[in-house]
Amino acid sequence: MACGILLVTHPGIGASLLAVATGLLRQLPLKTEAFEVPFDADFLALLPQASSALRRVDSGDGVLVLTDLYGASPSNLAGELARLGTPVRRVSALSLPMLLRVMNYAEQGLDQLPATAAAGTRNGAIVDDA
Repeated sequence: MACGILLVTHPGIGASLLAVATGLLRQLPLKTEAFEVPFDADFLALLPQASSALRRVDSGDGVLVLTDLYGASPSNLAGELARLGTPVRRVSALSLPMLLRVMNYAEQGLDQLPATAAAGTRNGAIVDDA
């Protein structure tokens, strides 16, 4: 078994990152889904739909929820998902390097994968003088 991955983002971000990662890797090694939160949505009203997405990616080992911006509605919705009973860890600052790093360490469990995800974003930010 392996962790599921749920991207909870603002519109256009999660689906785009998922499409690019799938294009690069051809097949994602972890069950992954994007759930995008509209700008004008009441995020608590979206909780049942987000919970369904969470259950679809959960294989029994928990779900790593990746959000784009800590403190914004998608991140707050992810915080609510963590209270529903499924083991969930949340990491913010979602980027393509983060998502690819997670996919490249698919064998890690929910206890290790959040740090790996964060390292993907940190190590993916390069200052180039060119």
